[in-house]
Amino acid sequence: MSEAATPAGAAGEPGAAGLAAAQGLRRLLWGVAGIAVLAVLWLIAGSMLENNPRTTNFATFGLIPTLEAFPQLWAAGKIQAASIASGYRLGMGLGIAIAIGVPIGVLMGRVKWFQQYSNSPFQFLRMISPLSWMPLAVLVFATWDGSIIFLIAIASVWPVIFATAAGLAKVDPAWFKVARNLGASPLQMLTKIIMPAIAFDIFSGIRLALGVAWIVLVPAEYLGVTSGLGYAIEDARETLSYNHLTALVLTIGCIGYVLDGTLVMLIKRFSWHRGGAN
Repeated sequence: MSEAATPAGAAGEPGAAGLAAAQGLRRLLWGVAGIAVLAVLWLIAGSMLENNPRTTNFATFGLIPTLEAFPQLWAAGKIQAASIASGYRLGMGLGIAIAIGVPIGVLMGRVKWFQQYSNSPFQFLRMISPLSWMPLAVLVFATWDGSIIFLIAIASVWPVIFATAAGLAKVDPAWFKVARNLGASPLQMLTKIIMPAIAFDIFSGIRLALGVAWIVLVPAEYLGVTSGLGYAIEDARETLSYNHLTALVLTIGCIGYVLDGTLVMLIKRFSWHRGGAN
């Protein structure tokens, strides 16, 4: 009986693996098809710019000149240097936002009076445009790097806070009662119940925070600094190197897409909600 069941079970595993592979291939093909449509539209728009006498000067915005600019920028080290500078600022700002946002979100989710007192002020601060803090940041921080990191942190901390608090509010209170009855310490309560239960919500909040931070980073780098992707775009605009400008914009999109995809994989890997992110 068991011997007969073994081949069936073994046969079922390749079937499930094959189905997962087919679904992955289908998603990949849809993604490639979507990018191909964008590329074709970009190619048509570039051709229209080139063939119109009034817009010939802007023909380098097209797809072909943009792709030709990549080797030039890479050989000059501009893409690498700009990406490293922006990545440092993004990483520091997001790291600060996570370090502050997760504990505050846990407090909001677990301590009722703290949630009642803090919700309105936090919602008020959240609605202030991050870039409007720029004049204050320039006065407070000695360097432009410090100012940009502060702007990224102040922009991205709110999704982390509210996603963490919302996730904790959905946890069954009976879990905490059982853990207390079994003698769990506060640290064990945090590491064994709270963090695993809200991992999906934390990573989802970080994913939202990344999108906001990435949007704030580029315009913040237009001012003052002499490095980063935002500065490189501004420099390309001032020198009328439109193909370099679009190549850098495309670089920003590629890096952001990879970072977002990485967080999606983390959500699926470390959360209890399998397949919860798209």
